[in-house]
Formats: sequence, C-alpha cells, structure tokens
Amino acid sequence: MDTADEATDGTQDEVGQARSIRPEDQDPKLWRGQGWTARVIKNEDDDGWAVEMTCDGQSEPSLVGPWTMGRDKKNPKPLDASAFATLVKTANEVLARHVQQRRAQLHRNVTVPVEGGARVRVDLDVVPDEDDPHAILTVHDAAGEVVSRSRVPADFKLTTESARRWLQGGASEG
Repeated sequence: MDTADEATDGTQDEVGQARSIRPEDQDPKLWRGQGWTARVIKNEDDDGWAVEMTCDGQSEPSLVGPWTMGRDKKNPKPLDASAFATLVKTANEVLARHVQQRRAQLHRNVTVPVEGGARVRVDLDVVPDEDDPHAILTVHDAAGEVVSRSRVPADFKLTTESARRWLQGGASEG
C-alpha cells in the first residue's frame, strides 16, 4: 500500500474510522486534510509556481516551496494524494525541527562535580516572558531529584564554571 492510500484527512466516518483523503473531494490547487492546507500559488519571484503548507488554525504558512510546472509549461501540476502526503510529512518535520530548536534556545544543562566526587546536573530554563523575562536554575542530584531551584536573570550564561560558582556561593552570573 503506498503513502497516498494511507493518507487520512483527520476526520472520522460514521463508525469512528479515520476517513481517507479522497482526491475527488479536493481541488487541483487546494488540498485539505491531516490538519494541513496545501495551496499552489503563483511564485512572486519568477514565472513559476510555489506550494504553501498552512497548519489548521494558523494564518501564516509553515512551509513554502517550489512547485512543478504542468505539461503545458504555463500552469502548475495539480496536487495529488501522493504529493499531498509528502508535503504533510515535510511540513510536520519542519514544525518538529522548529520546536526542537526553540527548546535548545531556552534550555541548557551542565554536569558539575561537587564535594566528595559526586556530580550534579544543573539545568537552566529561560522563561521568555515579555514583561518579566527570567530563567530558572535547577540543581538535580545523581538520582535526578531536585536539590534546589533559583530564579536568575534571563541572560545568565550557564557554563560548568558559572554553575560551580553558583553552587559554591549562589553568585549570580550575568
């Protein structure tokens, strides 16, 4: 069974089964299903075409990419089930990478040796609040239990050395 046959539109039929995306219910330049809308648009930069993928409930597309010309070299190739399934997969991957990147920007951790040879993990989680940006510094023991939690400036630079200094005296790092 190919990907096109497995595509569903995220809704259910009368017995609760996922309903397949039916090409006959779609437009050649506009497909909806699986939480996404694919729209073939005129490429503003040249004479070609582009496709934009917009997540349901969003006003801006999450993904815009080139789209293939049709046989007449003037009009776009129509969307089909296989192309739509590929676009949905790609758009979901783009969103997942965005979430992963955002998490990496807002979360850091280091492991620091402490007295007696034990090691603790220090996590820094930035809270990007427009009115009150700050970060939370959390110390975990070897078993993963929270030892302490402190509020620090949002621009705190977490390094092994700054964490060690923090643990030794609570000195803040800016």
